[in-house]
Amino acid sequence: MALVDILRGTKGKIFRVTFVKRTTGELRHLTGRLGVGKGVSGKGLNYSPQAHNLMTVYDLQKKEFRMINLDQLKEVKFKGQLWKE
Repeated sequence: MALVDILRGTKGKIFRVTFVKRTTGELRHLTGRLGVGKGVSGKGLNYSPQAHNLMTVYDLQKKEFRMINLDQLKEVKFKGQLWKE
C-alpha cells in the first residue's frame, strides 16, 4: 500500500509523518490530522497543492496548517503501525 493512500485513509485521526522539506531539504517530522476546519477562512489558496504534489495537513504541535511534500514522503505512523518507503 502506498504511503499516500495510508495518509488519505486516516479519516481525520492523528498520524505522524516523516518527509523531506522541499525548500530546505531537511528531514521533517510532523504530527497532524486531515480534515480540520478550525481556522479556515474560506478564502482558499492562491495555488493548487495537488498541482505541486502537496497535501494540506493540520500540524498539532504548531497549531497551524502545513503542506506535506508527497514526492519525498519517507514514513507514516498510524494506529501503532509504521510504514516506510
